[in-house]
Amino acid sequence: MIYTGIFIKHKLLLQCLENFLSSTDDIKNVIAVTDKDTLFEKMQGRIVNVLIVNFLEITHNDLDMIISLRMKFPKTSILIVAQSQKEDIVTKTIKAGAKGFLTVDSESSELVQAIYTIRGGHDYYSESITHILLQKYINNMNPNSSNETEEYDDTSSALSSRQIEILRLWGDGLTNQEIADALFISVRTVETHKNHIMQKLNLKSSVDLMKFAIRNNIITV
Repeated sequence: MIYTGIFIKHKLLLQCLENFLSSTDDIKNVIAVTDKDTLFEKMQGRIVNVLIVNFLEITHNDLDMIISLRMKFPKTSILIVAQSQKEDIVTKTIKAGAKGFLTVDSESSELVQAIYTIRGGHDYYSESITHILLQKYINNMNPNSSNETEEYDDTSSALSSRQIEILRLWGDGLTNQEIADALFISVRTVETHKNHIMQKLNLKSSVDLMKFAIRNNIITV
């Protein structure tokens, strides 16, 4: 059995999708909400294999939401259904942690296929999204292209190479002690570097720090 959740801000669409999934074999929907805070509350302590999240135009706040979901519920795979097909939005959404991306004109059968594929441990993108990603790859392979990577901000330039190295290791899941051992420095030095990073970037929490690192391609997801 595959346990799914649904987040759609429009009640009518939410009910339609919930009814559709309830008629699908081997899929049981356990969460259906229209409010972000309610979603995070209901996700606590529940098994959700695939979370279907619907956006129209994906904003920076929506990308932050995806990152927060990935951090708080790492065992849940996120499937985005959105109207936007802009290359930068698609790539940023994937970098934020989405395991699948469908456009709103996808068939219902493709939604089911995406759920099964993602539950099987693979990413899934609709045909139009696949073309976008393939074209981006080809452009990056083109020596005449600028090969510039779009980022949310450029404040990462304020960090030293050592601070970026520590941030990258931390993003890979290493503890302060493990980072200290890898870099042959003390744990206290690691903690001092992390505090200085937070101060330089004016960040308030480790979640904000993780978001910054993902946005600026310091760590990958």
